[in-house]
Amino acid sequence: MTGVRLLVAALVALALGGAAHAAPKRYYLALGDSLAYGLQPQKVDAGLPPSGFRTGYVDVFAARLRAIDPGVQVVNYGCPGESTKTFNAGGCPWLARGGRLHNAFRGSQLKAALAFLRAHPGAVSPITLTLWANDVSELDKTCAGDLACVRAHAPRALAQFDARLGSIVGALRAAAPKADIVVTGSWNDDLTTFSQTDPLYRGLDTAIARVTAHSKARFAKLLPVFDPPGPAARRARICALTYTCSRDDSHPTDAGYRAIAAAVLAAAGYKHA
Repeated sequence: MTGVRLLVAALVALALGGAAHAAPKRYYLALGDSLAYGLQPQKVDAGLPPSGFRTGYVDVFAARLRAIDPGVQVVNYGCPGESTKTFNAGGCPWLARGGRLHNAFRGSQLKAALAFLRAHPGAVSPITLTLWANDVSELDKTCAGDLACVRAHAPRALAQFDARLGSIVGALRAAAPKADIVVTGSWNDDLTTFSQTDPLYRGLDTAIARVTAHSKARFAKLLPVFDPPGPAARRARICALTYTCSRDDSHPTDAGYRAIAAAVLAAAGYKHA
């Protein structure tokens, strides 16, 4: 784990471009899927309430924000299973399975986020957004795991994902023109097909970065964190930062969520956090 800590420290030192922002505002708005929620399989199995999921990257990042301003309040609309489609249209999959959210909302997560931003003008910053994993899962399910099918359908799927995510980030930027918006990137945790699936994830990451830049948001790149060069190093990192090896579950361990939070902090550029 020493190597993981060193990498995280390096990410903080190499904060992604732009000037450091002075401080967060009153509210930190967290949006997205199960990664924003802080999901971990053993907690799901134990039937814990939302308050039991408190070691996610949102929680770690929020703690760093409160080192700047103890009054920062977190509103976390993260919905496990959310894709760019359901984020726009509604139908949070976690609610459909009887789950509960950290902060409840009606309709789509996008509408809830925009309503919150309108209700608190100038008081919300930062905003974090994580959406990609369930879009990838949908493509994989469509192809029943067949890699040739995935490669054939990936260009069109990526273009559609790009358009949906661009619409989401653009709407957030329009509603919060001065907020610090940080969008997190993707990583590849498929230990058996790295060479075949890496191009898909690189394309996905490029799409997320492009959308982020277009809306003058900030990109927290996670590929180097979870997928270092070399098969052995990559396997070790994936096994340390996710439950892929121990439980066949791709969600991050506590160490994984801390690594994501460090990348988000670096991208946000806050001083003295």
